[in-house]
Amino acid sequence: QVQLQESGPGLVKPSQTLSLTCTVSGDSITSDCWSWIRQPPGKGLEWMGVFFYDGNTYYSPSLKSRTSISRDTSKNQISLQLSSVTPEDTAVYYCARDPRPLAGWGMDYWGQGTQVTVSS
Repeated sequence: QVQLQESGPGLVKPSQTLSLTCTVSGDSITSDCWSWIRQPPGKGLEWMGVFFYDGNTYYSPSLKSRTSISRDTSKNQISLQLSSVTPEDTAVYYCARDPRPLAGWGMDYWGQGTQVTVSS
C-alpha cells in the first residue's frame, strides 16, 4: 500500500523559505510522478508543481518563480521549497502520487497534509 507523509515546520516567517518533505512508502519515487498541492483556508485546492519520474519538473505558472521540487532517492522523499513566503501562502500542503501529471486531478494517493502558517 502506498503511503505519503508530509513533514516540516508549521510556522514560517514572512520572506523566508518554506521547506517541506514528503516521505513515500510502498512505492519508489523513481517509478512515478509526484505533485505538491495546497489548500488555503476557505479556498479550493491549488496545484503547485510536479516532479516527473525522469527527474524533470513542471510548476504552476503563478508559483514558478518561487517554487522548487526535488527528490532524495536514498530516502525515497520528495521535497518542496517555496521562497519569499507571505501570509497568503498559509495553507494545508499535500503531496500526492500523480500517475497522469498535467492531465487534471488524477492523483491517486495523497498524504494527510500538513498545516503551514506564515506569520511573524
